[in-house]
Formats: sequence, C-alpha cells, structure tokens
Amino acid sequence: MKIYFHGATGDVTGSAYHVKTKHASVLVDCGLFQGGKEERAKNRQRAKLESGRLDAVVLTHAHLDHIGRLPLLTRKEYHGPIYATQPTFDVARLILRDSFFLQKADLDRENRKRARSGQTPLEPLYEEEDVLRLKPLISPVAYNPPVQVAPGVQARLVDAGHVIGSASVELTVEEGGKKKVVVFSGDLGPRGAPLLNDPVPFERADVVIMESTYGDRNHHSLQETAIGARKIIAKAIEEKAKILVPIFAVGRTQLLLYLLAGAFRNKTLPRFPIYLDSPLAIEATKIYGKHNELFDQEARVMVKSGDLRENLQSAKFCSTAGDSKVLNDVKGPCMIMAGNGMCTGGRIMHHLKHNLHRPETAVLIVGFQSPGTLGRQLVDGKESVSIFGEEVAVRASVHTMGGFSAHAGQDDLLKWFAAVAPSRPRVIITHGEDRARKTFSELIRSQHGLRPEIPNLGDMIEI
Repeated sequence: MKIYFHGATGDVTGSAYHVKTKHASVLVDCGLFQGGKEERAKNRQRAKLESGRLDAVVLTHAHLDHIGRLPLLTRKEYHGPIYATQPTFDVARLILRDSFFLQKADLDRENRKRARSGQTPLEPLYEEEDVLRLKPLISPVAYNPPVQVAPGVQARLVDAGHVIGSASVELTVEEGGKKKVVVFSGDLGPRGAPLLNDPVPFERADVVIMESTYGDRNHHSLQETAIGARKIIAKAIEEKAKILVPIFAVGRTQLLLYLLAGAFRNKTLPRFPIYLDSPLAIEATKIYGKHNELFDQEARVMVKSGDLRENLQSAKFCSTAGDSKVLNDVKGPCMIMAGNGMCTGGRIMHHLKHNLHRPETAVLIVGFQSPGTLGRQLVDGKESVSIFGEEVAVRASVHTMGGFSAHAGQDDLLKWFAAVAPSRPRVIITHGEDRARKTFSELIRSQHGLRPEIPNLGDMIEI
C-alpha cells in the first residue's frame, strides 16, 4: 500500500491523501489551498491523482480546505462515489457553490489586471458544471458502521467534534492476505466544547495520519475566552462601538451564536444588535438546526426548552449585498459577523475598510489565520493594511480569541492520540505549520517512544 500526500504538509490547507493498493485507489479529502498567492498557486499544479484509477473519495468534513478541489476530479471525468456524513454533504453544497462564485469574481478581477499589462488570461480552476456533477456521486454514511468503499477497503467514520458531521476516518485495507488499519484524524475539535460532542478516539491502528494545527500550543480555556470576550463586548456596548467578527461560516458562527444566546439568557450581557452578514453562514446555521441530534446534551436541552431558538432569532440576517451595505450607516453598539474567517475576501473586507481606522472599533479574531492573509497581518499587529488596493490604518483594537477555535489544542490532540498509542502505530504528522508539526512530533516521541514522520508535498510512504 502506498499513501501520497497532495496537501496539508507544512501548512493547514489543501488536505488530500491518496491511498493506493494493487486493487484499489481511494482519496481521503480533496481540499483547496488557501492563504497568500504562493499557497493559492498550488491549486493550479496538477495533483497526480490521474496516475491511477480512483475508486472512491472519503471526506472528513465540509470545510473548503478539505473539499475545495473536488470539482477538479469531476473535471477530470471522475464518476465514482463520494462518502461522507449527510451533514457534511449538506454543508459542502453551500461551501462549493460559494467558493465557485468567489473564485469566479477573483479570476475576473485578476484577468482584467492581466489584460491591462498584456498578459495571457488565466483559465478557471473549474466550471460551475464541474460542481454540479458532484451531486449524483454523493453516498451518505452514518457514524460507526463500516462501509465497503473500494476492493479490499472498508471505511468507518466516527465523530471528530470539529463541525457538524465532521469525522475521523478508519480505513481497513486488505491486500495480499494481510489487513492494515490506517486512521486519518481529520480536524479534531476541542474536548468539552459546547454544542458538539467530544471527538471519538480509536484504540488500534497500524498507521495514524494526524493533524497538528495547534500541535505547538494550547488555547486559553473556552471559559476564560468567553469571559474575556464578554468584557470586550461590554466595553464596546458602553462606547457605542462596532464589534467586527471575521467568521468561518461553518462551526465558529454557530458556536458564537450559541454562546451569545446563553449570555442573553443568563443576563451576563445585555441584548444588543447582532448582524449575521454572510449568506453562507445563514444557510449553514439552518443546517445545524436540521441536525441537532448531533448536538451535545447541554445544547439539546436548550433546543428542547426553546431558549436557543428564541435567542438566536435576535440576530438579524443580512442575505443580500444591499443588506450588507446598509450596515455602513448603522450606529453602534452592534456586532457584525461577516465572512470570511481569514479576511481573504468576502463582506468582512468592506467592514474592515470602513472601520479599522476607528479607535473604538473592536475586532475579534476567532480562528486560525494562515500566513499571508489579512487576518494574520491583523493578529501580528500591523499598523496599516492594504484592502482593495487602499492602505488603511489599523487603529481598532484587535483581539485574538483562540479559545473559540473549533480545533483541538495541543493537550487535546495528545489525549486523542494517547488512546491509540499503545497499539504502536506508524505516525505521520500533517495539517500544521512546520513549527507545530515538529513540536507535536517531539511530544509524541517523548511521551510514547514513537518516531513520527513529517512528509512534504508530493511525498509517498509505503506501508
């Protein structure tokens, strides 16, 4: 068996792992590279998936960095099944549609620049029809029961606690009369977080391919982060200021709305206007409501009592571009939650352009920021940033709220791995910047006596 690494090696985007045996070819995730120009350029490099027949695709969850290159497969005439949980497919439909239109707008803008300088225009990564061709291929699966996905390959999905429907994947691969168990952690959520259940660990594996997004550090606890956020929000309310939150449409948005609902219910914050300025996040929030059987016990109690719905209805949904523009004239105090989470595009860019220069504005950064993104520049404390070609002074206060992350911190990653460590698996560390991967690898070596491997883009390992 050979496993090829087509992304998430040295960075946190582009997850794609190609498993090949003599009789089967399975892809686990097919994500888009995100970040600066150098990262995005990788999406145009041919991943050598066509070097062998592809029998099936298995998805861990619906974030763009795990599904964004799926249309490239149908563009290459892939007609096989795609396996994932039903909530993952529900969200993926929204994410891919949104991504296509954003890419089209970005490409049109880039090609206008290229035309003015006499350069050859770029071709689109894929067309809308390539996205539409994915629909007949979907094969929803439930958590836990194994499913035959290719000759000699069974897949079993368990809850990863990251976003609704997210999964860790266990592949049981039979070849030459021998069986090997290969585990893909996917993105793991933090233990004890509200709304979703804790990630489910495995107890035995021959190989573990593990994420390390926060392998070099822990978050502040959610409780500490929530208390700190309430203080920032209370101050902004007192100063009649705007609070800008660049949001990831799936996961972080719903967690924040849930926590705000709880704060209103418990009267730890006074009610104030909240605007959800992201059509994608609005639709994703509705999907969360459809699948509340996957919520944890505390959230199900709030659903049953009606408290959650009542409090969430206080958020105003901004579906159209016109709704978004109106917010420029809205006076504080208010919170504007707008896409996208790393500030690489979307409606948040306009709100930042209009408000970053105001000292009373508060910006809450609630997720990981890749190098090269505007979000990372804000986190790193740049005094001015370029938005739509205009230099904007950063006088607003910028607050990094790591405890709201949908990713497990270092301790929770180690706890998840500790369950499978006694089986002495071969360990492959991916989906993290090199510093995080190396730190996490050293911890596994020192705590469990295993020597993890750190692959590079395009590498192959043989099992």
